[in-house]
Amino acid sequence: MTNSIEQAYGSRHERNFAASALPGLVLGLLMLAWSSMSAQAAPREYKIDPEHTSVGFLVSHIGYQNVLGMFREVAGSFRFDEETKTISDVTVTIKTASVFTNHEKRDEHLRKEEFLWTEKYPEMTFAMTTAQKTGERTGKLTGNLTLRGVTKPVTLDVTLNKVGEYPFGGGLFAKPNYVAGMSARGTFRRSEWGVMYGTDNGWVGDEVQLIIELEGIRQG
Repeated sequence: MTNSIEQAYGSRHERNFAASALPGLVLGLLMLAWSSMSAQAAPREYKIDPEHTSVGFLVSHIGYQNVLGMFREVAGSFRFDEETKTISDVTVTIKTASVFTNHEKRDEHLRKEEFLWTEKYPEMTFAMTTAQKTGERTGKLTGNLTLRGVTKPVTLDVTLNKVGEYPFGGGLFAKPNYVAGMSARGTFRRSEWGVMYGTDNGWVGDEVQLIIELEGIRQG
């Protein structure tokens, strides 16, 4: 009879071992699940997609109209927490020589010492310092803008447009990109960065309006 029970349920030693090991196994599984959930909930890194990002600006031209320009070479990254919808660690680098206003002579002038001075300062950068949520998908993002060797704070109004898997792409063995898209607007006075040309007579506006539309691709 005893042999029959042991054959069916194992020996007393085996049953005791299984009973003592079970709590540890359950705890291990719970810790693994918690670790996985924590990893998913943690902020993830996104890299700016240059093919779907535009950094533009508007500047008054003698008061008649605003010149619309953009920079064609932009790179950067940020971290995004999808659960709390918060953005952090934003860094952006712009190649100043990539400025474009659809006017060749004006673009050449913008690259000279009076404006961007691209030969001496080939890049301008933005590095986030603080962020404040103003709504479910809106917020204010403040960071240091470095232009022509001068660093000063700029605040942007940011709107989170959409976050999710791209509706196409990925190929046969790869998943489509997971993307966060947002818009940002802000203004600053270029004279505070030492760019004075045309401000004394009003031919070129001092105030620069920033227009930013970007998509970031989640990494990992």
